[in-house]
Amino acid sequence: MTVTESALGQAQQQHATATAPQRRPTGQDHYTISEVVSWTGLTAHTLRWYERIGLMPHIDRSHTGQRRYSNRDLDWLAFVGKLRLTGMPVADMVRYAELVRTGEQTFEDRRELLETHRDKVRQRITELQETLTVLDYKIDHYADARRASERS
Repeated sequence: MTVTESALGQAQQQHATATAPQRRPTGQDHYTISEVVSWTGLTAHTLRWYERIGLMPHIDRSHTGQRRYSNRDLDWLAFVGKLRLTGMPVADMVRYAELVRTGEQTFEDRRELLETHRDKVRQRITELQETLTVLDYKIDHYADARRASERS
């Protein structure tokens, strides 16, 4: 394992542990791609793509060349999943992963990237809350109209 992989692993654990499910596919620390697929819901193609574009760290391989994912990798995938849910662009996720691999000297850059994205998420939440208010108004309007027509 290289220094950058170690730094990435530590950051993965710090960022993902709070949100990562504790139960693992087999309760071990080495998982095949098919186990990760069934546990995460991601496709094997997506997992290989994440690795290819630099979103995933180097994945260990067995003596036969099969990918072997660790609990740390699963934690990272859980964190990436949260970023995806918030609508973070893949390019920003890859940038974040690159910063993590670079090491502790990038903490400020990582913080800024996440804060900028958090601001966008908060803005989107506000938009969705406003939209929900409109939907609630419309639903109430139709419920009132129905009750009025039933009384007639």
